[in-house]
Amino acid sequence: MKDGDYVAVGGCLFSRTPLALVRELLRQRRRGLTLARNLTCTEGEFLMVAGAVERIVTAWMSIGLPWGVSKVMRHYVESGRVALEEWSHLALGLRFRAGAMGVPFLPALTMLGSDLMTVGGMKTLQDPYTGETLAAVPALFPDVAVLHVHRADMFGNCQIDGYPHMDADIARAATTVLVTTEEIVTDDATRRHPDRTVIPGFLVDALVHVPFGAFPHECYGLYEADFDHFGEYTAAIDAAGPTAVADYLERYAYGPPTFADYLDLFGGERLARQTRRARELTASA
Repeated sequence: MKDGDYVAVGGCLFSRTPLALVRELLRQRRRGLTLARNLTCTEGEFLMVAGAVERIVTAWMSIGLPWGVSKVMRHYVESGRVALEEWSHLALGLRFRAGAMGVPFLPALTMLGSDLMTVGGMKTLQDPYTGETLAAVPALFPDVAVLHVHRADMFGNCQIDGYPHMDADIARAATTVLVTTEEIVTDDATRRHPDRTVIPGFLVDALVHVPFGAFPHECYGLYEADFDHFGEYTAAIDAAGPTAVADYLERYAYGPPTFADYLDLFGGERLARQTRRARELTASA
């Protein structure tokens, strides 16, 4: 990744966020980035406070409903330090889909009649069959995609359990695709379940084995999101504002020399607890 890149993040909200890659991005002190994600979570706050991003392209930014819209985002956008480009959830997905298809836009009804039409400069066109007005949702071609998956083989064939979100389209739309994976498996294993290969290896530029690579966010079936940690994080923001995020980055991003050291800050007992909770949610009755 380079300064000024357009970076698309896979997963959704606190699901399969590639936090190991985000942490490395923070440690490289990149600047002038544009961050695109359908529902943006703590990674957006980290990158704003670190001074890495100048624009956020998203449909919503928060950890989740219990915590409300990101106060950090409000601070940086209302002060003019970061631009917010808001699209509907569907429109952003269609932008990635158009990029994946290699077409300049896709026609849709989303956002028509809303103030969002002017935010990203979206145009309209007339349906040649019915005469109806449609939104021409422009394609999005990110410079870099950062993704986290459940398993991959040595050739980069990536499998995702549960909902794949927009990752397949993001990978196809981006110029460079960087992936972390919970597990490296043999290519025989991916061949046995080809339907699970959401991202084929020919799209992937770099693959790294990083167990718990999304923690404290969740990876379906492997570990549950750490809501207690989210509560501590947001309580600190309530008390100190964006300064709390800067302190958080010093402790969790810049301080630990390796990702293993980062995980040690949470402790093995906490990781084991979140692993048990994920298995309880997915175990058959």
